[in-house]
Amino acid sequence: MLDIVKRFFSKATADNSNAANQNTAHDPRVATCALFVEMARIDETFTKAEMETIISILKEKYGLSREHADALIEVADKELDESVDLWQFARLINENYSTDEKIEIVETLWQIVYVDGKMDQYEHYLMNKLKNLLRLTHGQLIDAKLKVKHSS
Repeated sequence: MLDIVKRFFSKATADNSNAANQNTAHDPRVATCALFVEMARIDETFTKAEMETIISILKEKYGLSREHADALIEVADKELDESVDLWQFARLINENYSTDEKIEIVETLWQIVYVDGKMDQYEHYLMNKLKNLLRLTHGQLIDAKLKVKHSS
């Protein structure tokens, strides 16, 4: 599976002279997917609906095939299991994405939160933590939430 993800990301890192030595753990897309997975499992229940939402997002927003989406989720899940905290993922996102792109990520996180129609205390905590880690304002967080709630 890791080879599939490496092949997919090889285009993105082709301009890097050390592309052959790139590790998918240092790829901002793996970091982004790790946040999606963490949000889905924060309440200790990673439902089929949450998994299908993440896969759908990866396919529609990021143009991945089902095989690549599954592989990316597997790699992200492994990185989460090996991580101490979410800072390493947020750092990669902050270094590689604009504020508008980070707001899109937060909108996607809100979609995952509301798959079951409600937000629990753990999801609320994680959204506020990620707001700070991604250097976004409370207003940006709420605007993203309202955008997702009004579009559903």
